[in-house]
Amino acid sequence: MAKHIAVDAMGGEGGAKLVVPAALQALQRSQDLTITLVGDRQQIEPLLSPVSGSVLSDRCRILHADAAISDEDLPRNVLRSGQDSSLYKAVELVQSGQVNAMVSAGNTGALLMIGRHLLKTISGIQKPAIVASIPGADRQTYLLDVGANPEVQAQHLFEFAVMGSVLSESLSGKPARVGLLNIGSEQFKGTDEVREAAEMLENCSALNYVGFIEANALFEGAADVVVCDGFVGNVTIKSSAGVAKVLKEFLAEEMKSSALARLSGRISGSLFTRLADRINPQRFNGASLLGLQGSIVKSHGNATEEGFYYAITQAEREAEHRVPQLIAEKVAAIMSANGANCG
Repeated sequence: MAKHIAVDAMGGEGGAKLVVPAALQALQRSQDLTITLVGDRQQIEPLLSPVSGSVLSDRCRILHADAAISDEDLPRNVLRSGQDSSLYKAVELVQSGQVNAMVSAGNTGALLMIGRHLLKTISGIQKPAIVASIPGADRQTYLLDVGANPEVQAQHLFEFAVMGSVLSESLSGKPARVGLLNIGSEQFKGTDEVREAAEMLENCSALNYVGFIEANALFEGAADVVVCDGFVGNVTIKSSAGVAKVLKEFLAEEMKSSALARLSGRISGSLFTRLADRINPQRFNGASLLGLQGSIVKSHGNATEEGFYYAITQAEREAEHRVPQLIAEKVAAIMSANGANCG
């Protein structure tokens, strides 16, 4: 399936100098991918000189945008003042159907505001949610929400569970186990919203609800999808990335100082490389904004070139599996049950 992705080339700390090489790497590794780089043509074109005139350049286009939205811009102002920005124009390409998905490392609040304004939410979904993937013992876990909705009601958590399960099942091909992040496994623990959401999920035959999940079990494969409010999710995802970074640094120091490591040389280096790769936060960059009638992937603003490449591949996978359409279909099916099996 041919995929066409729009990339906001001006967002994030690295801007075009980071985004364009990551896009070229994605094009090189995926022969059925086309990318439209949205941003300042004068900044983008020199970065494309290594592939100018090649077959690769035929799948790389530029849509000029005069402006860029910064992290300091207030989200509430972007609908009026940001229409000439690279972020706004990239989402417009999704809205018009010219591309299958878009990726940006720009202002998260602005991306949410523009996404909801242009793409609208899926019928039956009250609030979109940002979902991130984290490494697990057996397979990765999807955590949502990780920043879009600091305060939620039970119905929102239920909708997050539906959206997360669709994403997980479409990308893994396996039934998704859904859990609620809580401070304990006992039924009486947690906020009123979490306990009410648990009751709704238990009564929904369309979802494989496995109960409350404590934070330490996130990385043990206890569930494929874990649901929480955006405040808790954001703290969790950033804490896990920090732990992974520190662990990687500890391992590197031990490799340098350990006599055993020096003696075993190649074997130790190979083991370290494999472990470092498994916990590398950049591999899990690319948080999907679920609940909109179109695919948007948010990269970390400080992602490396490698990290932004993985965000593009996440957008590719969502485009290939038609994730927004699948979510709409599952929500419609649950709503058509008229409460008989859910809620």
